Amino acid sequence: MAAYLCPPAVIHGEHAVKTSQIVEEVRERHPHAAWAPRIDSIAASTGIESRGWMLPLETAVAPGASGALAATGAGPARAALARDGFTERDVDRVIAALDAVPAPQTVQERTAPAWEAVQAYGERAARGALQIAGLDVSDVDCLITSNSTTPALPGLDVALANRLPLRSDAMLLPASQWACVAGTRSLALAADLVAADPDRVVLVVISEALSTTYQPADDTLESLIVRLLFADTAVAAVVTGRPRSQSVLRLDASWNHTLPDTQDLHRLETRADGTHFVMDRRGPRAVQNTVTAMWEWLDERYRDDPHSWHPDVLLAHPGGTRVLEYMEQTMPEEWPSGLLDHSRDSYTSGNRGGAAVFDILRRAHDAGQAPGSRAVLYAAAPGLTATALEGQWL
Repeated sequence: MAAYLCPPAVIHGEHAVKTSQIVEEVRERHPHAAWAPRIDSIAASTGIESRGWMLPLETAVAPGASGALAATGAGPARAALARDGFTERDVDRVIAALDAVPAPQTVQERTAPAWEAVQAYGERAARGALQIAGLDVSDVDCLITSNSTTPALPGLDVALANRLPLRSDAMLLPASQWACVAGTRSLALAADLVAADPDRVVLVVISEALSTTYQPADDTLESLIVRLLFADTAVAAVVTGRPRSQSVLRLDASWNHTLPDTQDLHRLETRADGTHFVMDRRGPRAVQNTVTAMWEWLDERYRDDPHSWHPDVLLAHPGGTRVLEYMEQTMPEEWPSGLLDHSRDSYTSGNRGGAAVFDILRRAHDAGQAPGSRAVLYAAAPGLTATALEGQWL
């Protein structure tokens, strides 16, 4: 399957949002929540002190532009008050008071500015990846995009095709629902495309504003965890069918796995006030099943050399550190320690969703990898579904 990957460009959210800011905002808004006495320890357990967002925290928590009467209008409220015997003067006072009550942001108010940021960050990442690869926009034959947090039609693929701009005959392959698996699955698809045509140049761009899932009105424990975890990032990389002087990793094989009847464990829901990420506490344990299946794939792939082969680096985004711990506990004893160091390092500044594996890959590249070192890339996503790749550093 050999495909060749150039170092990715990684653009972090430029607005630093500290965990202490989130804790303060949530504590003031939900002082009587069941988890309120434990909020400091919950925040500390994430290991995240700050994360980058494309837009500032103030944008996420601001009230909507319209008052509480925006949904129904003042007319029906006036009629109801008049029927209950209120005088016209009292009706005016009540209507004025109700209209002054802050209302949550609408879906449009919350997602429109984020969508603009996603496009701008995606363009920056795309141009950065092409510069790293020593290529021009006109060299791109295919663009693969992923963006799950700010749904739009046309999507990120068409936006970038115009903003860069790409050739009119470039193939556009948008993936709006890959989410956390976007990093590995986009590379697996790119590898298939260049296998069919080794002269093809594939540009992969993933841009996610996960901060749009920050919903101020939610008072569940799961919502608190979502607030604390997510970061915004745009990443991009070039994949070719022939090695280039800029290539750093050869991709040799890919693997996909889907767990049946797990589609409800983690999901995005669009409600009146925007996008909500719904977590299920059973999720991490279910993701562990995909890890076990990946170990079986690698064992089968190297069944003739089970004791001497091992990866030299494992670039993994299973959704959280709990599954990383499971990976360390279940990998063969003969494998060296520290394989997941770059993965853990990435989580200290937030969960980047589909952009995570590229961020981890960039960290591994910047740390230096010996030519010939073996790498395994793995990610799992809502579904539950997982994709892994195996390759060699050049």
